[in-house]
Amino acid sequence: MARHLITSALPYINGIKHLGNMVGSMLPADVYSRYLRRRGHDVLYICATDEHGTPAELAAKERGLPVDEFCAQAHDAQKAVYDGFALDFDYFGRSSSAENREITQHFARKLNENGFIEERAIRQVYSPADGRFLPDRYVEGTCPHCGYDKARGDQCENCTRVLDPTDLIEPRSAISGSTDLEVRETKHLFLLQSKLQHEVEEWVARHEQDWPQLASSIARKWLTEGLHDRAITRDLDWGVPVPADTWPELAAEGKVFYVWFDAPIEYIGATKEWADQDPQNRDWKSWWYEADDTVRYTQFMAKDNVPFHTVMFPATELGVREPWKKVDYVKAFNWLTYYGGKFSTSQKRGVFTDQALDILPADYWRYFLIANAPESDDSSFTWEHFTATVNKDLADTLGNFVNRVLSFSRKRFGDEVPAGGAPGEAEARLGEEIAGLLAEYENQMEALQFRKAASALRALWSAGNSYLEEKAPWLEIKTDKDAAALTLRTAMNLIHLYAVVSEPFIPTSAAAMRAAFSLPDDTATWTTREEATSLTSLPAGTPFTVPPVLFAKLTDEDLETYKARFGGQPA
Repeated sequence: MARHLITSALPYINGIKHLGNMVGSMLPADVYSRYLRRRGHDVLYICATDEHGTPAELAAKERGLPVDEFCAQAHDAQKAVYDGFALDFDYFGRSSSAENREITQHFARKLNENGFIEERAIRQVYSPADGRFLPDRYVEGTCPHCGYDKARGDQCENCTRVLDPTDLIEPRSAISGSTDLEVRETKHLFLLQSKLQHEVEEWVARHEQDWPQLASSIARKWLTEGLHDRAITRDLDWGVPVPADTWPELAAEGKVFYVWFDAPIEYIGATKEWADQDPQNRDWKSWWYEADDTVRYTQFMAKDNVPFHTVMFPATELGVREPWKKVDYVKAFNWLTYYGGKFSTSQKRGVFTDQALDILPADYWRYFLIANAPESDDSSFTWEHFTATVNKDLADTLGNFVNRVLSFSRKRFGDEVPAGGAPGEAEARLGEEIAGLLAEYENQMEALQFRKAASALRALWSAGNSYLEEKAPWLEIKTDKDAAALTLRTAMNLIHLYAVVSEPFIPTSAAAMRAAFSLPDDTATWTTREEATSLTSLPAGTPFTVPPVLFAKLTDEDLETYKARFGGQPA
């Protein structure tokens, strides 16, 4: 089987992420990883917190904590939420790790040796009150375009216009609030992306036909506009330091690498973190170095991260002139909105992942988000849509099927799967239908079409309900007990099949369905076409229990409660 390396965009350390962040990277990566593992592939799913940059320092200052302590606490808080969502990372690292520092500095040295880094003097805002140069985000003021008075020196969050600190009206230091600012000359390192333009174009051209239109169009747009040399250092106290053996003057000044230079390298760094925990049995380089022919690498991200992963990081890897693994497939997502408006971490608008888990178990969210993933265009979260999806698909279609089959069988036949007669025409039709729907589900998962995969999974669940309505065992038992037993045994086989193949979407509920049956040596990770057609994996006589209700139906009162707490429209 193939080896699959999977990464999802690193969640920034500054705050708990909202549902849009979850569905745009980590959750679909987890669903895909789980699916591949169950199909027998060797999978390594790597992620990490992105811990460097101005917002981390500002957030730590606001909390009154040293930045390293703040990041350690925030990492643990985020990891707890991801555990709550049952994200099955092989490793969830930290970009502030020693491993990432080592590899980032190695990349920088190699880029410099190959002529792709240049030291340049630039003019930058300096704050005498703070005694330091201010990175763009450390300068705040009023946006000249929309009048928003908390715009940052790199971008106005209100109108999203890209800014320069000198554009701001009444600029001030985000550290001290001082308005006594000057523009002084300082030196920074620049990555000469312009010299790598043609190589990046050739690399993208070899891959873009396989990527989703969203990913390829964004990459092509950046390349058409031309790659510009980019400053890759900043004046910060927190970050990967510029190595003194290569740039002693800049190192003495305390320069660190720009977060968007070291963050993608952390995919490699986190893999080394993972390997360093068990070096006798884990080889991180086999996944990343000279691995083009042995590893298929898939990245998951929202569209705002696409340029960095399809242009900037590949340029970095190409410029190093070493055989580092580059991405094979970029799965890009559009935005999930909240009633048509933006989720906002800073303005706390929308549903955040920790709040979601306070309301309902993870499987409710996992299924809804993947079934409505913003793949071809933006999709909108509304409480009305969420409630309707949970009730129709999870509570009525799957949950009700499981409960009524097991409850009715237990009431009429006891605590073991009944035998009944031989399968007939209805069971043969059902088996062919289930096999066909399973193949469709597999095809969509292989193609990373998550909404279509969810639709196929939903159709599998619906097929069981249709079969049950057709056979009506509650009527059969009045005239033909064996026929009713056959129907229930077939339906229980469907429940076991659902438990196996639904695991990537709803792992906790799938485990509960599977645990309902005391089937010896139940080691199946997937269902073959033959097993789907025959529906005999669960033999008569297998003990079973009726699990608690898998999915509670949401009421109108629940809907109003959620809307009152979070609002029925964006602020």
